[in-house]
Amino acid sequence: MVMLNRIYTKTGDDGTTALGSGERRPKYDLRIEAYGTVDETNAAIGVARLHTRDAPELDAMLGRIQNDLFDLGADLAVPEREGKAERLRVVASQVERLERDIDALNDKLAPLTSFVLPGGTPAAAYLHVARTICRRAERVMVELAARPGEPVGAAGIQYMNRLSDFLFVASRAANDDGAGDVLWVPGQNR
Repeated sequence: MVMLNRIYTKTGDDGTTALGSGERRPKYDLRIEAYGTVDETNAAIGVARLHTRDAPELDAMLGRIQNDLFDLGADLAVPEREGKAERLRVVASQVERLERDIDALNDKLAPLTSFVLPGGTPAAAYLHVARTICRRAERVMVELAARPGEPVGAAGIQYMNRLSDFLFVASRAANDDGAGDVLWVPGQNR
């Protein structure tokens, strides 16, 4: 269990922050950017959930995802190092559950005939915002993983890749199972 009885520590006043391992890094460090952007994704999903209360199945999926994103933040905050005790990591079963949720939502959707513009219902619009933040988090994680000495678990990267797909499908589900999608009309305003 996590105990947070003091919110401010003043230790970050010098422009650094601590990883879960205790190692201090500059606040602009790419690892900090990675888990900060995962946190931003989670916050955007929280806003979307204000509009999914009338869709209990979708809302429950989003609630599970929010918990998984905290797992991913913890994973990123303590880089894997050989010889160290195993910490909380995102695992393949979390990716697989997300795939099952995508399939369950997608089975109910009308086929796409065009690209979808972000919009429609408030829930769908906010899910699109979360999707774009999620894509950014994935890009940062991939960049971090490409750096020597900065391990990032493969399952975490896979999770974020699937999550952006989930958020797209969820936005369509929130748009009356695709009936309310706003479709792109190429060259419409020429």
